[in-house]
Amino acid sequence: MEQFKKSFPIIVDIPVAWGDMDAFSHVNNVMYFRYFESARVAYFDRLRIMEDIMEAGDGAILASTQCNYRIPLTYPDTLSVGAKVVEMGDDRFLMKHAAFSHGHNKIAAEGTALLVSYSYRENKKIRLSEDMRKRISEIEGL
Repeated sequence: MEQFKKSFPIIVDIPVAWGDMDAFSHVNNVMYFRYFESARVAYFDRLRIMEDIMEAGDGAILASTQCNYRIPLTYPDTLSVGAKVVEMGDDRFLMKHAAFSHGHNKIAAEGTALLVSYSYRENKKIRLSEDMRKRISEIEGL
């Protein structure tokens, strides 16, 4: 767990709910994307991206996401879900996510999310601003 905590600047703890499970008695695959989304939104809060969208109409939009499942999860459990930016391009950045199971004491799933810098007012892709790059670098400790 300590190594996991050192690997991500943003971590949220999420209890596994009974309703997260499906008919096969394990957490449904869709739930992992919600867990990752919760960590991503916490990262966005720290990045102040919602303020940018409200003020200037500029933010980020999800282009793609994927998940690699390592072990099945069941209720009860608690997850620590991490988010970090691992790559920045001219108009996009790539986030890595991981969900650490407290019950199993190991990573249950890992994934990525590709986010594109986007003008919500103009409905089009835009360059990733220098200010946004700076804020991401600060969060990542670069």
